[in-house]
Amino acid sequence: MTANEIYSNAPHGGERGASATLLVVDADILVRQAIADYLRQCGYTVLEASSGREAQIILEVEAERVEIVLADASAEGEREGFGLARWLREGHPHMDIILAGSPVMAAAHAPDPWEDGPAVGKGYHPQQVTARIKWLMAARARRRGGP
Repeated sequence: MTANEIYSNAPHGGERGASATLLVVDADILVRQAIADYLRQCGYTVLEASSGREAQIILEVEAERVEIVLADASAEGEREGFGLARWLREGHPHMDIILAGSPVMAAAHAPDPWEDGPAVGKGYHPQQVTARIKWLMAARARRRGGP
């Protein structure tokens, strides 16, 4: 999905109940800004990082606020994609992570400690991303004994 398609699918006036703080990690500035702007229009607070290293720097300050990290699973490197997911699971278990990628990529990383693999397809189909965020927020509420 292109940045223009993401913008054209943006909701009007936000979505009710959207209140999480998200960190979007993607090296492609146009894609990152498009999905971040879309999520802001949905009512989410969104921080942005261009790399896993930048995400780590942001999280040194904002870890208590960030509830969900949306990251490009195809990025290579120790702290990118699946490496970032492992780092988050070890150091910030209160955060949920949504990896954007392909099933082929998940299979290549199957031995890694990542139970879900990519949760959304790369290209950030907006409704798929917001559906996953809502699902994670509902699961979080259930774990805390909420509705």
